[in-house]
Amino acid sequence: MAHAARGEVAHAHWDTSVWPFVISFGILALVLAFSFAFVYHRPFAAILCLGIGVPMIVAGIAGWVSEAMGKGEGLSYGAMGWFILAEAMIFAAFFVSYWYMRLKAPAWPPEGTVDLPRLMPLIMTATLVSSSLTIHRGEHLLEHGDQAGFRKWLLVTIALGACFLGMSAFEWSHLIHEGFTIATNVYGTVFFSITGFHGAHVFIGLSIFLAGLPAAMKSRASPGFVRTASLYWHFVDIIWFFVVSQVYFW
Repeated sequence: MAHAARGEVAHAHWDTSVWPFVISFGILALVLAFSFAFVYHRPFAAILCLGIGVPMIVAGIAGWVSEAMGKGEGLSYGAMGWFILAEAMIFAAFFVSYWYMRLKAPAWPPEGTVDLPRLMPLIMTATLVSSSLTIHRGEHLLEHGDQAGFRKWLLVTIALGACFLGMSAFEWSHLIHEGFTIATNVYGTVFFSITGFHGAHVFIGLSIFLAGLPAAMKSRASPGFVRTASLYWHFVDIIWFFVVSQVYFW
């Protein structure tokens, strides 16, 4: 027994992966894009960095998750729960800061604030809620062995999530065109920070789904992986209710 244990220790090794480095460089490219756009006012350089950073982050997340799935590890339901709790605390810090500034301000909204759209966030809410329902339906079908049904609803979920991000990008573009940016006033800082942070979570959720898409297309989707990924997606959906109610309509 002891000899076997020593043999296992002797053959133990660290697993290495290139994907965290890909994600890190992708994030660096996004930081540079932000700097070029808002600090140095070089839109072409910002677009170039954005075009490099976004694909690198998507590829990195998808590759890292797929690599773990290939080793039989997948995503841990308990680990995802702790991760969601940590992310919820970050969102809580954003909202507490916003509430403090909002309640202490002598006048709200601050000077320079434009009228935020009212219809668009409602459409975005309906889209995101629908995506949560579709992935739940797909998860239910997968648990009953219906790989084809799950694959259909997964694709619908990905499409709805992409539509949500598209509408968010369109809204940002519209507001920036009107002169309302992250540097306009404290409300602009809050709006773009919170909605951008939430959009980043939607982006990550889509990347996780994309990581599981090849297996789904081969009818080899893992119920454990889907259950954990769905948990994260439902969290993103719930957080959006706080975003839309506090940032848009309060």
